[in-house]
This record gives sequence, C-alpha cells and structure tokens, in this order.
Amino acid sequence: MTRTVTALFRDFYLSTCEASVTAILDDGGIEFDQTCFYAASGGQPGDTGFLEREDGSRILIADTRHGATKDIIVHIPADGQPTPSVGEKLVLHIDWPRRYRLMRMHTACHLLSVVCPFPITGASVGEEESRVDFDMSETIDKDQVTAALMKLVEENHPVYVQWITDEELADNPGIVKSKNVRPPMGLGRVSLVCIGENSSVDSQPCGGTHVSETQEVGAIHIAKIEKKGKENRRFRIRFGAPENRTSV
Repeated sequence: MTRTVTALFRDFYLSTCEASVTAILDDGGIEFDQTCFYAASGGQPGDTGFLEREDGSRILIADTRHGATKDIIVHIPADGQPTPSVGEKLVLHIDWPRRYRLMRMHTACHLLSVVCPFPITGASVGEEESRVDFDMSETIDKDQVTAALMKLVEENHPVYVQWITDEELADNPGIVKSKNVRPPMGLGRVSLVCIGENSSVDSQPCGGTHVSETQEVGAIHIAKIEKKGKENRRFRIRFGAPENRTSV
C-alpha cells in the first residue's frame, strides 16, 4: 500500500490533477500517488468524476473511499469501465458542480452548529438536502434558525483550514462538537475548519471540503425540524429560500 497525497487539502477548489496508478485492487478500485478526489468521510459522500487516459478515453469513477488506512484513497470505477495499468499516468477530473454543491452544503452544516450550539449526534451532507441531528430537547422555530443562518451567510465570513497536532486536540476536547464520533487521529495532525477572522465564528475538527467564504453558501433554509426521541432533533437544510413560513 502506498500513501496517497491528497492534493485537495491544499486547495478545495482543485478539480483536476495528474497522477500515476500505484495499485489496482481485487475489486477494481484504483489507487494513485496523488489525487484531488475526496474520499467519503464524516457524512460527506465521496467524489465522482472521470479519469482521462493519454488517448483521450475516459474511465468513469462512481465513488471514492478510504482504503485500508485513512491515508489511502481508492477510486471506484463505474460498472463496465476499462482498467488502467499500474504506472499509467492519467488526468483526474472530479465532477465539479456536484463537489461544489457538497462544499456549500457542508459549510452550511457548520453554520447550523453555530446557530444551534448543541452536541451533534449525527449528520449527512447531500447535494440537495443535508441533515444534522442535535442532542437537544428545546423547541425552536425553523424560520428563526433560517434567519440566523442567512445572517451568517450574508456577513461573508472567511472559511479556512488550520492544522493542529493529535496532542493539541487531545488537550482541547471541548472543540469537538460531535457527541458520538471522534475526529480521525493517528496521522499526526487534524484539520480545523475555521469560520471568521481568528476563528471568531467557529472552529471545529473536520476533514470535509468547504467553500472559502460564507457568502458562497448562497440561499439556504431549514425545511423541517423533526423530533427523533425525547432529546434529539433532526434539522433538514435545503438550498433556496423557504417555500413558506409555517413552522414544522
């Protein structure tokens, strides 16, 4: 197994890169020496896209996941695709419109955790709708949450990544908002997604992809707040303005 250099963590807007095949797995998964594809993790789906061969032909990629360890990225071809050779050089292209929507949505989820400062019990990032579950019993109006979210979006705070060591995270457990899932450790460092100058709005461990300023999130709203137990509330975030002002 060869460690994959994840070029995307130097630039979330990197949509293409050149890479050499380092391994072909038994299930057809492809490993490269580097990649701009994001592997599914933390509620965000893996990237899709295609690999461009020297002759211009394409190998469609249906999913991206981690391999035996977090520093191995495996690209999963769609059914019926040709298999490249180990050592072959290709140009990797992600499905950028899909990735960008996921970036906007993931940042929106972080903003929601600012508006609702409760422990997170689950989350899932989607292209059209995302959900975040909170350990909370309070009743809250979804239109008020939407207004608070849009205020943060329109203030156009910068969004950026800082790195801390595993030891620094262990010494500051309070920065972890997730109640049930701990950030991946063991690689020596952990990424913090920071919002606002000097992290004035938020700072939390996250390995997902994000936009560079909150204004890029665009119009979002809370479509529904569902009661999932005595002390659990599920918030559903969607793009666009709310269709009505009735609380759910």
